[in-house]
Amino acid sequence: MNLLWRIAVEARKYRGLLFLGGLATLFLTFLNLIAPRLLARMVGIVQRGIEDMREIFVLALILLGLYLLRVLFRFLGNYLPHVAAWKLVRDLRMKVYNQIQTFSLSFFHRRQTGDLMSRVVNDTATFEQLYAHVIPETITNAVTLIGVVIILFSINSSLALLTCAPIPFILASGWVMMKKVRPKFRQMQKSLAGLNSQLQDNISGIREIQAFGQHERESSRVKEKAGEFTRAMLSALKINAIFHPSVEFLTALGTVIVVGFGGFLAYHANIDAEEVVAFLLYLALFYAPITGLAQLLENAQLSLAGAERVLEILDSASEVTDKQGAAELPAARGHIRFENVSFRYVDESPVLDDISFEVLPGQTLALVGPTGVGKTTIIQLAARFYDPKDGRITIDGHDLREVTQNSLRNQMSLVLQDTFLFNGTIAENISYAKPSAGAQEIEEAAKTAGVYDDIMEMPAQFDTETGERGIRLSGGQKQRISIARAVLRDSPVLILDEATASVDMQTEAQIQSAIAKMRGNRTIIAIAHRLSTIRSADIILVLKEGKIVQRGSHDDLIREEGLYRDLYLAQEV
Repeated sequence: MNLLWRIAVEARKYRGLLFLGGLATLFLTFLNLIAPRLLARMVGIVQRGIEDMREIFVLALILLGLYLLRVLFRFLGNYLPHVAAWKLVRDLRMKVYNQIQTFSLSFFHRRQTGDLMSRVVNDTATFEQLYAHVIPETITNAVTLIGVVIILFSINSSLALLTCAPIPFILASGWVMMKKVRPKFRQMQKSLAGLNSQLQDNISGIREIQAFGQHERESSRVKEKAGEFTRAMLSALKINAIFHPSVEFLTALGTVIVVGFGGFLAYHANIDAEEVVAFLLYLALFYAPITGLAQLLENAQLSLAGAERVLEILDSASEVTDKQGAAELPAARGHIRFENVSFRYVDESPVLDDISFEVLPGQTLALVGPTGVGKTTIIQLAARFYDPKDGRITIDGHDLREVTQNSLRNQMSLVLQDTFLFNGTIAENISYAKPSAGAQEIEEAAKTAGVYDDIMEMPAQFDTETGERGIRLSGGQKQRISIARAVLRDSPVLILDEATASVDMQTEAQIQSAIAKMRGNRTIIAIAHRLSTIRSADIILVLKEGKIVQRGSHDDLIREEGLYRDLYLAQEV
């Protein structure tokens, strides 16, 4: 009931459309209940002998009017709920997507992209089934059954009582079916998400699959996921395949009883032909919704299974949230402090242990050390993608947990090792950090980043399409476009995570030249494996096993025994 209430709350915005659609459905049901009575009356007139054709013509015109009105009400009853349902699906997709955008990075470490896509696209679509089909058809069926039962009892109570005999058995079997099939549909939705995840991984990694000749291996993985979905689907359909014919048999049994007992009554003149015809016509209306019960329950369970997965996302909370009453960070100077900061990921050993350092406005801080010592974690904490487990981080004296995430990140620019470019033009990707930027600003940023000449050599220049994840550009071009994006934002804090790790020496020199132009007027935090690129840094922190083991300038560190000199000399060789 809690789930049904939550679903109803989500749809309240469109209650007007749903109400009008439901009203049209009620009128349609009412018309359907009138028509058999008119047909039975015409049979009675014919049986008794036609004395005045005008009565037949009047009944025919009334029937024509009813059928025309049925067209109108069927259109409204079908279209309005669909309008409401698909608009609800649209709203829910945006609501789920917007909720996903608020989650901290730890959430995405535990989830697959394909699963999240399935929840946004596939699971939300099940609400359309619920509001455009299940609910209207349930209203129609309920009203039809009640109306037909009343009419049948008014015709002949004994015959009507026999007609209702199979109903308890049908309802009992429907309850059993509902309990058994819902977990199957839940597993089916989960399997579909798994298949989407595998496809997303494989399509994203198609170059690696082709390069290493792993076509058959990946094909077998997709086949396995597709098989899981098929097995889950067939398991649910097997239950339905048993339930459908069972309901059909019980409804057919009721028809046999009515025909047999009705014939008996007619034989003994306890009921006339007009009543028998009316009874048989209403009998079709009576059993139609009962026969459709199986499909209705199937759609309902599928919708509820999808709704559970949607509401699971909507009810999830981000681990990093704005504190109630969090302030907007004023224009920052870039004074960053880590005070006794410790951090660990869920169920893992500590990544950072009692880290403290300070970087003043305009200074460049470099983080060096072996892989896995917490360098990337430091910059992720500085951007508040995570919160420290102990200690605190401040910018210009403001605790990061006391200011809003948006106001903090609006004053930071990130250039990451794994550069991500959106599928669009070069100009669109550079201006992503500042959508209002004009063409001249974009060009100046490209010049500062040292990528302007490359762009101008391309046929479409700044209108060149980058392709998905920038696949049409070289690694160095992507990296410099990312730097141009950071330059355009012109934020007081610049974070560089291995900005030159995957480029050649010439491109590295261009990138370093671009970074050098930004030094002095902003705070820079840089991670680098190539120590030659951070020789001019004001402060170098050397990390090992989550601790700072050395700190100082390049000249200071190269003169003393320690990890920094060992790493530097190893690279020089």
